[in-house]
Amino acid sequence: MPDSPGFPRRTALRTIVVSALALPVLAGPLARCAIAASPLWHPDPVKDGLKAFEGVEADRGGLHPDRKYVVVEGNHYRFNIWRDDRDTTGGGERQRTETKGMVQNGSALKMRDGETWTLSYEMFIPASLHGTSRFTHIFQTKTPATNDGPWVTLDLVRDGGVEMISARAYANPGSPSIAAAKLAPLRDKWITVEWTLTPGDAGAAACVIRSDAGAGAPIAAQGSKTGVKLPDQGDYVRPKWGIYRSVESAQSDILDTYLLFRNYRADRK
Repeated sequence: MPDSPGFPRRTALRTIVVSALALPVLAGPLARCAIAASPLWHPDPVKDGLKAFEGVEADRGGLHPDRKYVVVEGNHYRFNIWRDDRDTTGGGERQRTETKGMVQNGSALKMRDGETWTLSYEMFIPASLHGTSRFTHIFQTKTPATNDGPWVTLDLVRDGGVEMISARAYANPGSPSIAAAKLAPLRDKWITVEWTLTPGDAGAAACVIRSDAGAGAPIAAQGSKTGVKLPDQGDYVRPKWGIYRSVESAQSDILDTYLLFRNYRADRK
């Protein structure tokens, strides 16, 4: 597995096997993002480790117990995946390395119908993580009690020779895009993703993708959508971060790879 930028793995790995997120406050659907002074969730990878999440979903069949799937590396979380990984769902045609939920001081934060939440995080997408013809989610929202969803996702997709990053109302008919940008200019550097989510059967979602780290970085894509299927179903909506993908895409797009996250923030308006 290749080294992360500036972190040789033999010196930076703090092993924790796994299964992450964050926030600015969006002033208006797609206005400027101002970081809240005291967000409900802003985990420190070194201090909180994997306790920042409700759990990790990786190698759930125990096929590769020697592999480290989610680790703390310096000031960020690293999510590893190998091309021969297989999840226990989907009949052997998919794989996942994900964290789920947001935990602060030992308590899970829960997004419920009618509430508006702002989430943000910085993310590093390496050249080895490709857009695919089948699904590749790098963020998704689900309802734990029913395991329904995904509702809203951030996907790496391929349309012919063009790879895209696309925030999508995945559960709506046709899985329409909320905001999308070409993937190539956003690779191999830290970028910022900002969400505003209002759960509900006909909820709302807005997304801003910035081409660099930080709330003031240039905007690569932005958009918002109402009537978004994002229901708590009497439970709550839980975010998930990592790599969840079908292996039925072109094999040249299914490589050993990784994804990095840092500066998670989440708050309720």
